[in-house]
Amino acid sequence: MVMAWGVALWSLATFLTPWAAETSLWALLAMRALLGVAEGVALPCMNNMVARWFPPTERARAVGIAMAGFQLGSAIGLVLSPILMSRAGILGPFVIFGLSGFLWVLVWLSAISSTPDQNPQISKYELEYVLKKRQEPLVVEKVPRNTVIPPFRRLLSKMPTWSLIVANAMHSWGFFVILSWMPIYFNSVYHVELRQAAWFSAVPWSVMAVMGYFGGLWSDGLIRSGTSITLTRKMMQSIGFIGPGIALIGLTSARSASIASAWLTLAVGLKSFSHSGFLVNLQEIAPQYSGVLHGMSNTTGTLAAIVGTVGAGFFVELVGSFQGFLLLTSVLYFMAALFHILFSTGKRVNFEETSSAE
Repeated sequence: MVMAWGVALWSLATFLTPWAAETSLWALLAMRALLGVAEGVALPCMNNMVARWFPPTERARAVGIAMAGFQLGSAIGLVLSPILMSRAGILGPFVIFGLSGFLWVLVWLSAISSTPDQNPQISKYELEYVLKKRQEPLVVEKVPRNTVIPPFRRLLSKMPTWSLIVANAMHSWGFFVILSWMPIYFNSVYHVELRQAAWFSAVPWSVMAVMGYFGGLWSDGLIRSGTSITLTRKMMQSIGFIGPGIALIGLTSARSASIASAWLTLAVGLKSFSHSGFLVNLQEIAPQYSGVLHGMSNTTGTLAAIVGTVGAGFFVELVGSFQGFLLLTSVLYFMAALFHILFSTGKRVNFEETSSAE
């Protein structure tokens, strides 16, 4: 229900954005704020649902498939928006995407339940399989019912929590810098028209959707073959950060739009391995607090995305080089990878005590 309300509200905010813009600046800002507040529930809800529905050996694939929609939505939005605006004006993308969100809510409410045992459509075999394969029955219910405020101090007292916060911050920084600035980058550096630049920027997101699933498939296979969850998550996250860091360095030296697009595609494709790293790890270190942890790390990630997206503009204005900002992002990727390697774990963390021994 939380997910349904979130999608309904952000679809409404999207739908009303053009009319809000015509009314006043404050109305526009209110709609954008409503959009952000509503979207804030999406990834924590997703993580909580995955923890309830999928056993550990299938979670990376589940997250990979779910996040594929995230990337395909970015790709489709980048391609369709210029087309819709050229045919229906500025209203086009907002109306179509807003109505699509309402349609999705109807499908979601008719087909989904919060837990497998509440779903009237699940077969007896599947329900028994899920409950048997999952390490703990409905871990989300282990939080005491009288607990209203999550134990934020205890959560923040553990370094694995900070490894997730840093990883999410860097992941969001890279994601939104690339999403927001690459069309302009191709336009200003390679003189590609904005509509064509949207295609150059959309292809990497499509590749990311596919690579994310294969990363999840590989991750689950490693765990089934006996590789520890801790080592598997560190491997996936290292690929998801070091790979894009190297690829962005290559992007800065590209002499043509096609070569730059190839480097960008490689960066975004390897970045998807993060979905089998920190994104799944949220459910493993504290399944009963997976939604809370995701919300906390997402807050940091959103702030990092704001700083990165806005900072890129100021950096280019002051220094006069977007390549310099890409190199800075590469360095941050390497540092975040090292931090995650040092402090992350795939084991359950005891958040009931404040000592750091784990």
